[in-house]
Amino acid sequence: MRNNEYSIRNAEKIKRQYRPGTRIRLIAMEDPYSPVQPGTLGTVRMVDDCGQIHMEWDNGRTLALVPGVDDFVII
Repeated sequence: MRNNEYSIRNAEKIKRQYRPGTRIRLIAMEDPYSPVQPGTLGTVRMVDDCGQIHMEWDNGRTLALVPGVDDFVII
């Protein structure tokens, strides 16, 4: 399977797992500049075609999660 095919299939899997409205609790974020604080709750707005989970955090932030890099759980 080519990398592009894998990426598309992986993004589709993430879209099915993290539908808009899903609630998430952040455990840790690998953003060296301005991460969201651990323990912050948020709501999934959408998943893009790269598989990044775009969030609306309860603290007003909108930084996306990267599955496999950031650590989080569905609540």
